[in-house]
Amino acid sequence: MRVLIQVRPTVDVVAAVADPAVHITAAEVLGAQSDVVIDHAYAPVAVPGYRQGSPDPYSLAPEHATVLLRGEIADEDLAATVPRLTAAAPITGIFADPIIEGVLTCGDTPAVGNAQDVGKLLHTTEFTAAGLTGKSVALAIVDTGINAALVETVHGAPITIDAQRSWNPAGVTGKPGEFPVDHGSMCAFDALIAAPQATLLDFAVLRSTRRGGSTMDGLLSDALAGYARLRTVLTDQPAASRALVVSNSWGSFSPQWDFPVGNPGNYSDNPSHPFNVIVGSLEAAGADILFAAGNCGRDCPDGRCAYPERPIGGANSLGGVLSIGGVDITNTRVGYSSQGPGRLTDQKPDVCTYTHFLGSTAFGAGTPDTGTSAATPVAAGVVAAIRTQWPATVVSPAQLRDILRRTAIRRGATPFDYDYGFGVVDTAAALTELRKVAVRA
Repeated sequence: MRVLIQVRPTVDVVAAVADPAVHITAAEVLGAQSDVVIDHAYAPVAVPGYRQGSPDPYSLAPEHATVLLRGEIADEDLAATVPRLTAAAPITGIFADPIIEGVLTCGDTPAVGNAQDVGKLLHTTEFTAAGLTGKSVALAIVDTGINAALVETVHGAPITIDAQRSWNPAGVTGKPGEFPVDHGSMCAFDALIAAPQATLLDFAVLRSTRRGGSTMDGLLSDALAGYARLRTVLTDQPAASRALVVSNSWGSFSPQWDFPVGNPGNYSDNPSHPFNVIVGSLEAAGADILFAAGNCGRDCPDGRCAYPERPIGGANSLGGVLSIGGVDITNTRVGYSSQGPGRLTDQKPDVCTYTHFLGSTAFGAGTPDTGTSAATPVAAGVVAAIRTQWPATVVSPAQLRDILRRTAIRRGATPFDYDYGFGVVDTAAALTELRKVAVRA
């Protein structure tokens, strides 16, 4: 079983791991262990300590942070090994490293409309006239990698991919913007509908698929390492103009890859899982983070969905992220869009945006961009466009989430329901609300 191992080494070691300029190995962090096979190809990752009630609750100070390693524990030894490892310093926790996968749809119905229709509904002409194009805003596509040639052809204009700030997991070869056409190319195209001049960061996390003899062979550890890199991307920006939007069209579909709910190592229902902590710390530092609600809607669930209820879990259900459901261009929920309540935050999804339209051609001409996989980057593009003028220091991620929820087009009889969240994103209404806030000089 693949696991994340939380270690609290000496403060000097923590400081070295947290410093991007320093190279330190897993062996230097933990040393030899007979009960766990350490993955030495996985670079140690520093995770902020969370101090509830503090004005600055996420701290990477060496006395607060911990270090994560990746390893394998034999499935038959888990029950005995995990308590033994965590009983003595420096190991403080063993956590699930579940499989994460892109959320393509199970639906086979024809496309409803096209990207131009989506652009009209998002009022992109008005956004462009107002200078809200996403120019110079970093928009990370955390997915299978981007094929820039396809995206530029369908988009009809050059796109910007920042290779220096992009990232691959260990063992993944390929250059930013030069990956095979796949799910990530669809997501990149869809994000550019509302933010055509955004600077894309290519985080090819979902190309690190591994299969082995373990009953739990996951990739969440690679996403965690990617988020550590994104933290550096964000903090390297000038504070006055800080803007980073992170689009995640993936999730964990099955509890069989996780520790049981209530186990300290669980991911789906555990806000203290290191990945949930690092996502929260990135949001607290000023990043807008969007996650797909998933395609486990009761009307038409994806065949991989194995949660009997409440399929929006883990980071996809955190209070500090926008969890995105899917509607077609008639503002009608698509049947596969997951319904709440969320596992970590009850009121999920937050809002819906558009999906199931003809757009990127990533999966062939005539095949729609679909699933909450498409809806999420559409929403991320809206956020990136807004960030052109309203950086996180002017409108915080929490304030922007509130504006998008309050101005959404209501679809149910109540302000919130588990099908649509707070409603369908209304960019015109959101812009009206934002104009009440002083913009960056």
